[in-house]
Amino acid sequence: MALFATTVFLSAFLLFQIQPLIAKMILPWFGGSSSVWSTCMVFFQLELLLGYAYVHVIHEKLAPRKQVLVHGGLLLISLLTLPVAADPSWKDAAQSYPVWSVLAVLATAVGAPYMLLSTTGPLMQAWYVRTFSPSIDSAHPYRLYALSNLASMLALLSYPVLVEPVFVVGSQAVFWSTGYAVFVLSCLVTARFAWSRMVLFKGAAAEASDATPPPSWRERLVWIGLAATASILLLSLTHHMTQDVAPVPFLWVLPLSIYLLSFILCFDAPRYYVRPLFLAALPVAFFALDRVMDVGMSVPVMVGLIAFSLFVFCMVCHGELVRRKPSVRYLTMFYLMISIGGALGGILVGLVAPAFFNAYFELPIGLFLCAALIALVVWREAGWVLRAVIVLGLLGYGWRLAGISMEYVDGYRSVVRNFYSQLRVSEQQDPPHGTLRAMRHGQVTHGEQYMDDALRRQPTAYYCEKSGVGRVLRSLEKAPPLKLGVLGLGVGTLATYGRAGDETRMYEINEQVLDLARRDFTYLSDSPAKIVSVLGDGRLMLEREEPQQFDVLVMDAFSGDSIPTHLLTLEAMQIYMRHLKPDGLLAVHITNHYLDLKPVMAGAANHFGKSALVFDLDPAADDAFCRHTVWVVIGNEERLQSLVTAQGGSVPLPPTPGFKPWTDSFSNLFGILK
Repeated sequence: MALFATTVFLSAFLLFQIQPLIAKMILPWFGGSSSVWSTCMVFFQLELLLGYAYVHVIHEKLAPRKQVLVHGGLLLISLLTLPVAADPSWKDAAQSYPVWSVLAVLATAVGAPYMLLSTTGPLMQAWYVRTFSPSIDSAHPYRLYALSNLASMLALLSYPVLVEPVFVVGSQAVFWSTGYAVFVLSCLVTARFAWSRMVLFKGAAAEASDATPPPSWRERLVWIGLAATASILLLSLTHHMTQDVAPVPFLWVLPLSIYLLSFILCFDAPRYYVRPLFLAALPVAFFALDRVMDVGMSVPVMVGLIAFSLFVFCMVCHGELVRRKPSVRYLTMFYLMISIGGALGGILVGLVAPAFFNAYFELPIGLFLCAALIALVVWREAGWVLRAVIVLGLLGYGWRLAGISMEYVDGYRSVVRNFYSQLRVSEQQDPPHGTLRAMRHGQVTHGEQYMDDALRRQPTAYYCEKSGVGRVLRSLEKAPPLKLGVLGLGVGTLATYGRAGDETRMYEINEQVLDLARRDFTYLSDSPAKIVSVLGDGRLMLEREEPQQFDVLVMDAFSGDSIPTHLLTLEAMQIYMRHLKPDGLLAVHITNHYLDLKPVMAGAANHFGKSALVFDLDPAADDAFCRHTVWVVIGNEERLQSLVTAQGGSVPLPPTPGFKPWTDSFSNLFGILK
């Protein structure tokens, strides 16, 4: 048992350690979008399905010892793909075909090792049964499945806490590749042991096992449905969190760890799934998510409610799966159906929804599917009174979810969605200033404009005249014609600072943002400056361009509530410095509810021998044009001193002792949590 357990543990640990590692590796190539993780999860689920299908086929078609030979050979061949590394050439196609590029780069980087790791859990369980006895306690192989999920959860939890803050990405890849080689050795040793001990299914116990009728297709569809529901809710709730905070590994890890914890508890011992308790908690979880979807709330409360609800949903779905698990004779079929459900859920959220939905309708779909499936599961056991309650409850809940879904799009001037985000343009009356129009991504505002003719050229929100960037640009009003660069368009507010003769070059990764800024807002069209729009990731575009000689370069590219990490590294800063004039200024918008990015900016400025100022604006309650905002301005000491003299409102930003600057291969988000 120890030998099989070691191999299963190693495989599961490596399987889930590579997920955040490879996602972090490729995240900069795709604009730091939270959809990168969703698409990665689709790939991992499809690979898992491929692996489980492989196990089911060889288990059903090949003799036990032939299975050992085939699998051992594939393991040895897979060593040729090491070390794991993502091919940078895929960056060129990232903007045009982001979904397919993510899938392709993952397939070439980790496809073979990941597929073989995914086969280990069900294959080792099948070999375990064959090695010892067909009459073995059927709970034993399923406990190996619980062990694999425990290893998976440990891998996920250890990554943001122990791995990401300590090791650069290159070292992480080397350590992982070494661990994979150790796994292959462990698997081969286990295979050799199984080869010597395997017994054929003979005798009365074997005949009884073989005579067990296969599960019906109705039962298999229930397995698929329960697995798909948990997968849909996992991915859609993860997306809901990361769009309002930041697409970072530790926010990916939390919901996935909850998902795996439910597997561990349900498969290790069915007694952990206290059915009456969790079925009673289900309506509470539905109500909690109703509040999350319907009411804006603080991020800690939102994350707490999502975590609680997801745990209840996963415990119910996976608990019902375990209650319906078949004889060990059909173990591989059972896991294959689970993987089919997981893959279907991933495809809906990661591929279908961004292409066909203009809002996040997959979350209400997942919630209603969960309610309907659980109603189906308990239907046979229910009396007529309970059945009537179930039907009425489903109808009422379906009506409520339909109403919430309509609220996603009703009352908005525009609602659009693609790989990068969902964007909504809202309008409201703000006496005495008139109509206020805003662009929002989730709960985060990405710019707003008063539409009255007297005010529509007034810079607002994070870019008002009192903000850091406003003070910088107003200090240059009497300068000769300027060349300005802006990474992150929003609604185009910064264009209002442009003068006749100025050129403002705006970089934006999301074509829908550019379309909305032109169609629903007037900052770009009203500006007397020459506006040049560049579609693509700002860093990647600047990397390819000749030095632009910007007087001011503004970094304002946000994904959710945070600037993507790859835009704040030393390598990124070096690119920005290359495009500035010798006395040019770099203005970086670092407003964030939960991350303190000041040490990151101070460390970068110090690394390049520059000075930094921080402008922290907390406007008065009656200031209609400004929001709380924090900007850091980096430049030469003499240039910054003249800015302080002219504008004020800033304090020096010295380096934080002991803080390690971020690079493309190293960043520590835990170190800057407020």
